[in-house]
Formats: sequence, C-alpha cells, structure tokens
Amino acid sequence: MKKQTGRPSRKKEKPFKLVKVFSLTSLIMVFAGTVVISALNIRWARRIQLEKSEEYAHVLVENLNHQVFQQFIIPTVIKFGQTQLRKKEQFERMDKVVRSTLHSFDVQMVTIYGIKNVISYSYDPDRIGKEKIGGTGYDQAIKGRIFSKLVQTGNFWEIFLGIPKESKLVTFAPVKVDKLVLPETGFDTPLPVLGVIEIVQDITRAYRGIFSYQILIIITSALVMTALFLIMFYVVRNGEKIIENRVRERIKLKEQLSRARHLSSLGEMTAGISHEIRNPLGIIRSSAELLKKQMAPLSPDNTIPGVIVEESTRLDKIITDFLNYARPKTPQQMACRIDEILKKNVSFLASELETGAHTVTLAFENDLPEIIADVDMLYQAFLNIIINAMQSMPDGGNIHINTIAKDETIQIQIDNDGDPIDPDHLEKIWEPFLTTKDTGTGLGLGIVKNIIHAHGGSILIKNRADKGVRVEILLPLMQNASTRQ
Repeated sequence: MKKQTGRPSRKKEKPFKLVKVFSLTSLIMVFAGTVVISALNIRWARRIQLEKSEEYAHVLVENLNHQVFQQFIIPTVIKFGQTQLRKKEQFERMDKVVRSTLHSFDVQMVTIYGIKNVISYSYDPDRIGKEKIGGTGYDQAIKGRIFSKLVQTGNFWEIFLGIPKESKLVTFAPVKVDKLVLPETGFDTPLPVLGVIEIVQDITRAYRGIFSYQILIIITSALVMTALFLIMFYVVRNGEKIIENRVRERIKLKEQLSRARHLSSLGEMTAGISHEIRNPLGIIRSSAELLKKQMAPLSPDNTIPGVIVEESTRLDKIITDFLNYARPKTPQQMACRIDEILKKNVSFLASELETGAHTVTLAFENDLPEIIADVDMLYQAFLNIIINAMQSMPDGGNIHINTIAKDETIQIQIDNDGDPIDPDHLEKIWEPFLTTKDTGTGLGLGIVKNIIHAHGGSILIKNRADKGVRVEILLPLMQNASTRQ
C-alpha cells in the first residue's frame, strides 16, 4: 500500500492558485486601467484648459480691438488726420492704451501688424518694422478669422510627460472697425480689417497645475490600489492557509480511514486466527499441567512441562489482548466510584509494588460523584496504566494518582518519575503493535484508549516538565454519561 504524506499535493493546490493568480492579475489590470483613465482625464483637462485659454484670448482681443479703436484710432485721426505709429507721440499713446487695457491680464507679448504684414507696434521695440513674420496666423487673421496655436519648449520627455519648460498660446485676430462707427452695418456683414493683433499668453503655470493634479491622481490611485492589494494579499494568504489546512486535514482523514480499514481487516483476521488458536492452546496447557503432575514423582528435575504451561499462559494473554483490541466490548454500565476502582488496582498490585520498590500516592477529592461505567473495563484500563508506570521505573519510584471533579467531568491524573517518552514515539503512541518492550504486544494502550472512548471520555499522554510521564483521563459524570447511552 502506497503511503501518503501530510503535505497537500500540487494538484489539489492548483485550483486555489488559479484563483490567486486571477485575483492579483485583476488587481494589476484595474490599477493599469486607473492609470490610463487618469491619463485620459488629464488629456481632457488640458484640452479644456486650451479651449478656455483660446476663449479668454478671443475676449482679450475683442476688448483690445474696441479700446484701440475708441481710444487711439478715432482720437488720432481726428487730431492728426491719420495714424502714424512711427511718430513718438502716437506710439506712446498707442502703448499706453494697450498696456492699460491688458495690465491685469497674463499677456506676455502684444504685436500689431499692418495691412502689408509689417509690424507697427510691439512690446518688443526691436520687432517694430519687421516684415513678413506673421506666418500662417497672420494669413488667417487678415482674412477675418481668429487663429490660435500652442507653442511649447523643452526636450522630448518634458513635452511627452506634459511638463514643458514653457507653454505659450499665440493668438492672431483681425483688427476691425468698431460697430459703433458703422451702425448701419448688418449683423452678418463682415467689417473691414485694418490690421492684425498677435497676443502671446503664458499658460505654463496652468499646465504645471494640471500636471500636479495628474501626479496627485496617480499617487492617490497607487495608494488605493496598494491598500486593496494588501487587503487582497492578506485575504488570499489566509484563504491559502485555510485551503492548505483543509487539504492536510482531508489527507490526514483519508490516511486515518485507510489505516482504520487496514487495521479492521487485520483485526478481523487476527480475531479469527486467535479464536482458532485459543482452543488447541487450552488443550496444550491442560495436557502440560497434567503431564507436569504425572512427571513430578518420576522426574522432579524435568522442567519441560512447566515451561510449556508458562509459555502457553503467556501466549493466551497475548491472544486475549488481540481479541480485546480487535473486538472491543460494549460497556455494561452501572453506578460506580472511581476512587474505589483505583484503590482496588493498588491493592491488587501491592506485592509487585513492594517488590519493585514502587510507592503509590493517592490524592482523591472529597465527595467525588459517582459515574455510570463498566467497572471491570475501567479496572483493566487503570491497571494497564499503572503497570506501564511501574515498568518505566525498573529501579523503583513514585506513582502519584490524583482525581478531581472538574467541569462536569472527573479528571484522573497518573504521574510517574520514570524516563520521558521519546518525542517520535509520543506521536505514534496510540498506533497498534508499537512497543519498546521485548515481551510487549503494543496493544495495551490501544485497549486503554478504546475503553476510555467507549465511556465517552478522553485520554492524553504527555511528558512532564520536570521528569516522568503524565496520563490525563477525563470521564463524564453520571448525568453526561447517561445522555450518551
């Protein structure tokens, strides 16, 4: 029969590992999706910002166009007959109108082109008089259309990540005759274009604010995903441990069931064989006893019949242990007292205790309640335990027996001062046929355990902290025992 180990097989872990991988993969995908959505939202925010900046520029141009026409062109034409910005007085008046109109707005540069694409006014005096530098923006504006473009400076990664060194919105708009001057002009009638205004807005701060918002969103998402990951990791780890424990328990139960079936079959076979051996064995022992009596007068020194009787008796005891283990008896329950059974055990073993230099200390709690139990079976169980304690102390020692009523049960503790049990043997102490004695069968403790369990109790064997071994037995009181019948 192939022996199984307590470790769960990979085949049994595989379904849960798939769940774990799926959970972690889903979390990563959710995080990646969050980052993508955040990036799309930032792109949408930038587009909205650009559109708002363009609308803002349109309003500035329209206001500037109105102020220039009302405060510079009309007064200048009335006073001088025409506008000539080359003249210092007119240029200073124009500069004053433009700067007073835009002084509270974030405008970096203002340039005014004439009809022939010649710069007639600019914040930068070095640009005045230059020709043909308006480009596409001038061409669109001279036709009456407003044109805007975003100009960003920086290296590739700065622009790709949305953090350019500078971001400027350049807007070209036509300078038109004010509607107040031509009131008869219809709403849909295009107004004459007198020139082109170029406004440069610095929107670097707005773009950097959007980038900071983007970083905040990503950090927040990362923190939330990290928290979710830790929670999921904790849940998955706990789930994994629970699954592994259940797998181990299931494998352990299968092993116990397989062992129980094996032992059951072995027990049935042993019981049958033992029963068949017991009858002829009884005849052999009876014949040997008769032969011993008849040989005594003829050959007093002949020990063969005595050896046959002794070995037959020992073999009969082994067969009895086999039968008691393989076919446990049903308790014949009646009211009894634990202290009286234990006193009877000690009294029966008195001569052996004295011979082996063993002492027994009895400590019974006063007024121990009665229990419902099979007196003979408990007597056999206690007897086996005390004999084992004596055998563990071949040079003598003390055996302490203590009984107390505790939590609807009676607790019996039997301690000895012998050598502790090897930890490897302690784990397998209830397995049948396991013994460290030369003449033992390894069934004594198994019989004891069957008897205690048949009474609804429990038994535990452990090494004491100082020295020796302790046997703890819990038996239910009369009321609990009655309910188990």
